[in-house]
Amino acid sequence: MLWVDKYRPKTLDQAMVHQDIAQNLKKLVAEQDCPHLLFYGPSGSGKKTLIIALLRQIFGPSADKVKVENRTWKVDAGSRTIDIELTTLSSTNHIELNPSDAGFQDRYIVQEIIKEMAKNRPIDTKGKKGYKILVLNEVDKLSREAQHSLRRTMEKYSAYCRLILCCNSSSKVTEAIRSRCLNVRINAPTEEQIVKVLEFIGKKEGLQLPSGFPARIAEKSNRSLRRAILSFETCRVQQYPFTSNQAISPMDWEEYVSEIASDIMTEQSPKRLYQVRQKLYELLLNCIPPEIILKRLLFELLKKLDAELKHEVCHWAAYYEHRMRLGQKAIFHLEGTFIYPDAV
Repeated sequence: MLWVDKYRPKTLDQAMVHQDIAQNLKKLVAEQDCPHLLFYGPSGSGKKTLIIALLRQIFGPSADKVKVENRTWKVDAGSRTIDIELTTLSSTNHIELNPSDAGFQDRYIVQEIIKEMAKNRPIDTKGKKGYKILVLNEVDKLSREAQHSLRRTMEKYSAYCRLILCCNSSSKVTEAIRSRCLNVRINAPTEEQIVKVLEFIGKKEGLQLPSGFPARIAEKSNRSLRRAILSFETCRVQQYPFTSNQAISPMDWEEYVSEIASDIMTEQSPKRLYQVRQKLYELLLNCIPPEIILKRLLFELLKKLDAELKHEVCHWAAYYEHRMRLGQKAIFHLEGTFIYPDAV
């Protein structure tokens, strides 16, 4: 088992980061009337960890008895019936899924699954927890139509179903949804907090850590706790005992994006454009999100461009990031990000 899973806090009391938020969530559960929740914050900050711990706090050990299913919904789309297949993670009390995986059909998934949960409402003789919880990941990637559908459905079935929404950016979620949820901001952990977690893991694993080694990992993690723990375990596999000057390897995909940026700057030709396109396709095929590729590519290009070009490149990167959300073919928008600086 990876350390990032092995040392994930099981309860709200075990949280080493965001302890104040964990205690507030615990008080919320004690009131027996949990509202809809919207967790938002950068990737690797601990949103999913808090959500899983919250489910255990509400439902107890039954929240851990989950199963993974590939489910197909038959949806009436007016003049025709369409089949939509998605992977879900579910227990007797909750269902977790990513509706944005359905693409432009995401609005149908939101409606159908909440209706289904309302029909199968759990019965509690004590009058407590008489509802199911639906966890929706990446709600900031939902289409505008799907978000409007979600708003209407969460109002209609609020007596039978509670929603826990998870996203990186709340600005991409409509105001109508945000106003109907308790918004929980999960900040990226500080480097000091990351060092504390790494030292805790090192102690549990019986590892000797050179002075300053955890701090170097934390510095290169970009304040992502998940990335820091994965890098720590990678260093353990590559070399142990640790040394004070041991290299901390960057992610393979980051090195690949750096190569792409170098290719773009060294030659601007149709042949080079074709080569870069193939490399971008390879990143997408390896499940690197296009938004992450675009941001990293911009970061690498800015290190190589003259000062007068940086503003223009940032402008077009922001332009194509927005366009990417509206379209279906991410490769077109990734290419557009660097075709403009080539023309300049």
